[in-house]
Order: sequence, then structure tokens, then C-alpha cells
Amino acid sequence: MTQQDSQNGKSAFVTGASKGIGLAVARALAGAGYAVTLTSRHQGEVEAAARDIGQGARGVVCDVRDPQALQQAVDAHVAAFGGLDVLFVNAGVGRFANVADLTVEQWQDVIDTNLNGAFYTIKAALPALKQRGGYIFTLSSLAGKNPFAGGAAYNASKFGLNGLSEVLTLDLRQHDIKVTQIMPGSVATHFGGHTPSEADAWKIQPEDIAQLTLDLLAMPARTLPSRIEVRPSKPPRK
Repeated sequence: MTQQDSQNGKSAFVTGASKGIGLAVARALAGAGYAVTLTSRHQGEVEAAARDIGQGARGVVCDVRDPQALQQAVDAHVAAFGGLDVLFVNAGVGRFANVADLTVEQWQDVIDTNLNGAFYTIKAALPALKQRGGYIFTLSSLAGKNPFAGGAAYNASKFGLNGLSEVLTLDLRQHDIKVTQIMPGSVATHFGGHTPSEADAWKIQPEDIAQLTLDLLAMPARTLPSRIEVRPSKPPRK
């Protein structure tokens, strides 16, 4: 699919998109007419995800901890589709332990992926987004405002991502680029090695975040919902 072949002439770049929220968002955007690039560290998974979506979706191996690889991936996207309109910053990991037990390597992995990776992704995409305006979504978490025991690295990464997102809004609003931080609670995904099952039916589903993304894209240009908190409507009683 080229830019001219897509239904609306627009394109989207989604990180961490081989499964879960990223995959659901990429699928929804493709269904809405966007030419889509999906990225993941796992080649087989991301290529299979792109084939499953079809409609010319591209699956690209890319580690968001590598700024040069990200720039190459974004440049290839722009070359393939003629520009970039939507950036969904989703790639993330979780390592959970109290500070005494959390290793330096675990801390670095979380910060490098969730926070530095988000910065690298946005930095790589900004020149293309500034060409014709667009939308940046950062997938944060309610953990970005609610600390919990054992969450030092994850909380710090999401608190930082929220701060980065808020500054981006101020930096980019005059370039016709919107920025929204989406902050979900419990989501039925593979995050942290979890395998979704019927027991997760009460949780937010990845498709719900995808629908929210489409709804935000449909907002009038004059209005920016800059921070969206999303919770399960009826969590089980403890």
C-alpha cells in the first residue's frame, strides 16, 4: 500500500505492536484507512501481525532503545507512505521488585524502553509530523500517577513519560501536532508474561484502547483531550 492507495491518504507508526494494545491500535487504524507500520523487537511476531492485518501493513523489527534503528524505521515508513500523521508510542516493559532487590540492569531496561525509548521514537518522528501536522499518543498508565510498592522502575518510567507528554503538548501545539497521554488501569494483555483468559473479561480490553484512539482522532481540531485516564468499569470485589 502506498500513501495514494490508503483510504484517507494518511499513515500511522505504532511501536510495540506485535500483540496487545499496540496490535489492536494498529488493526483499528488500518481499518480506518491508515497505512500502518508496526514495530517490535520480535521479527516473527511483528511480521505475522502485519500479515494478519493485511491492507499493506508493514511489520518492522525495531528496538526502541536504539535511536538509530528508530530513525531508520521512521524514514523507511515515510519513504513507503509519503509522510506520517499518527504516532502511537506503546512499547514498554515491566520489572517489579522493591528497590533493595531491583537490579541496575532491570532499572535500566525499564527506563531505557519506557522513557528513553519514547523520547527516541518521538524525536525520530517529529520532522515528518511537522511536515503536515498530526497526532502523538503516548501509552502511559495509572501507575504514572499512583505509585505502588515494588514499582520503582515502572512508576518512574511512567511518571517521566507523563511529564514528557505534557512538555510535548507545549512544544508542538503551534505545529498543529496534538499530544495525548492515555493512562489505562488493568488491561487484558500479555504484559509481564501474562496470558489473557476469560478471567480477564472484567479488565479493559486492547480493542477498547483502540476505539478510544479512533475517537480522539475524530475530535475537532480545536479541542485537545491531553490526558485520558481509563479504568475497568466494574473490577471484582476484593
